[in-house]
Amino acid sequence: MDDLKPSDLNILLVEPSNAQSKVIEAELGAEGVHSIDFVRGKEEALQHIDQICPDLVISSLHFADGTGLELLREIRAYPDLEDLPFMLITSESRREKLEEFKQSGVVAILPKPFTHENLSRAIHATLDLLTPQELELDQYDIEQLRVLLVDDSKLARKVIARVLGNLGIANITEAGDGSEAIEILKEKTFDLVVTDYNMPEVNGRELTEHIRSTEQLSHLPVMMVTSEANEAHLENIAQSGVNAMMDKPFEPEGVRRILASIMNN
Repeated sequence: MDDLKPSDLNILLVEPSNAQSKVIEAELGAEGVHSIDFVRGKEEALQHIDQICPDLVISSLHFADGTGLELLREIRAYPDLEDLPFMLITSESRREKLEEFKQSGVVAILPKPFTHENLSRAIHATLDLLTPQELELDQYDIEQLRVLLVDDSKLARKVIARVLGNLGIANITEAGDGSEAIEILKEKTFDLVVTDYNMPEVNGRELTEHIRSTEQLSHLPVMMVTSEANEAHLENIAQSGVNAMMDKPFEPEGVRRILASIMNN
């Protein structure tokens, strides 16, 4: 797996339009991906996955027999498929319509029409998910790094934990929201907090403010993962004292760069 390339990927494309399928096939071919199976809807996709599990599912949002969200939910309902990489291609741009995809840990959401750069980045994010590549830090033994991962979405925690695990981080404690994280911080010591922004009771901004205002925690690096796109919200988050922010869906290589930056400083 160390030398995994785009040409090694087997992709399931779920797309009812023949014309759109040909466009996506051509773009994948330009990226070096040629092992592509084509289905037109949700039930056909589930039957295919039951027989041959792909490395990546690329899906449209609407089919004759359902939606991409319904397909994603049914895939995620199987424990063995919870971390199957899933990419959405859609003309939908409303945040509320895409939020569940983001919270479910999709590898990418590509707009229609998408650019080759959009697709290339998503393919390489998939390769990063599938290929462990240990992060080297100046001041820490990566295997001993203690991380508190905070997100109210179990699926999102699973995806983030997988990315961190691929970097060599094995010592991960999970919390379902900010209030649970605060209780854990009273009992255990950590080197890094990775937190979602939108959470019930205590959100990521409030958790970060608690960390910064608590003397014994104030030095603790915080990386926030958020699906927020509103500039005012992002500025508000930044002012809480986070060390770095990552978008949902995020690229594992971006996580690598940010962690290297904040942990080596």
